[in-house]
Amino acid sequence: MQNKKGFTLIELMVVVVIIGILAAVAVPKLFGMIAKSKASEVGPAAGSYVKLQNAFVAEKGDSIGTWFSIGYVGPGTTTSGTGTITAPGVSVSTNFTYTDGITGVIAIASTTGWTATNNAKLNECDKGKTWEMALAGSSTAAGEVTYTPTVAEPKCLVLTPSFANIK
Repeated sequence: MQNKKGFTLIELMVVVVIIGILAAVAVPKLFGMIAKSKASEVGPAAGSYVKLQNAFVAEKGDSIGTWFSIGYVGPGTTTSGTGTITAPGVSVSTNFTYTDGITGVIAIASTTGWTATNNAKLNECDKGKTWEMALAGSSTAAGEVTYTPTVAEPKCLVLTPSFANIK
């Protein structure tokens, strides 16, 4: 009687097949989670913008302001001492470009005040797609602004489902 130690070829092949199936399921999930985490800063950045713009409007009554005038600095954005944004900010962690759509303190009007653009493909969301925060003055009460968040594509909204609820 021989003392056999080790695994047979069939046992090793079964293990390789099981690992392959697990990898086929886990890898796409992992990449989906990575893309969601990269896009996760968009919502809080927009929320901060809305809160600061609301405070500015409450103080001024009939004007909306630039990022500099409301005290907002987008992720990765730099400002000069004169109050102009020297360049759109690029977030180091997620590769988004944030831009200010307002060029000065202006009367409340319909305009896009905040934009985030992805600089890399995130899952099904292609490079160059935007998340925007549009502002509009209220016709019923002075000093009120309504915000309309929009996402360029439904494929991108999946990454930031709470973005549509920012108001």
